[in-house]
Amino acid sequence: MLKTFIHNDWQEVLGPEFEKPYYTELHNFLKNEYKTQYIHPDMYHIYEAFEWTPFSKVKVVILGQDPYHGPNQAHGLSFSVLPGVAIPPSLRNIYKELYSDLGIKPVNHGYLEKWAKQGVLMLNSVLTVRNGQAFSHQGKGWEKLTDEAIKKLSERPMPVVFILWGAAARKKAALIDRKKNIIIESPHPSPLSANRGFFGSRPFSKTNAALEALGETPIDWQLPEKVELTEK
Repeated sequence: MLKTFIHNDWQEVLGPEFEKPYYTELHNFLKNEYKTQYIHPDMYHIYEAFEWTPFSKVKVVILGQDPYHGPNQAHGLSFSVLPGVAIPPSLRNIYKELYSDLGIKPVNHGYLEKWAKQGVLMLNSVLTVRNGQAFSHQGKGWEKLTDEAIKKLSERPMPVVFILWGAAARKKAALIDRKKNIIIESPHPSPLSANRGFFGSRPFSKTNAALEALGETPIDWQLPEKVELTEK
């Protein structure tokens, strides 16, 4: 019987992965990590990106690397933080570009639920991390699972807009059928690289233009001024 980790159509898409030896190794590794280390996000929110944006509803993918590694930041979506948490520098730069691109003024929080619920899958390549230790769970098996998710989206009849920021994300373009899907790429919004081509790249208007060309409803990128934590 297949293990159930995701409670929508992603479970059927990724279910075979959960039965493979690499995932068993990953699962055992994580059980020990959560017992002995401070891990982000908490174990009940590892698959939040998939939970909030079902496979059949994905219009856009924003690909990140691994979760924020500070206390109370990560909750399972790339670039997003929980209500009440300070907005990280990369997300501040995303907001600056959003304002420059579409005139949408930044809000005072970093909770991106509204984007996810419209079909924006905010997926990290690695879904867990030790507190204060960036990239500490790389190479443990997560990349195989998330690469499979990207491949399955690329193969889906309805095209997807993939937003790839930074060198690590851009390498994932090799998994995507460019003839069918749309890839929008630029340097990463991190303060270390945003001035090298992220600012001025206009990913939000480009995404909406691509969606409209596909006959899809564009994303309303305007976030609400006030947010509350959503519980499943």
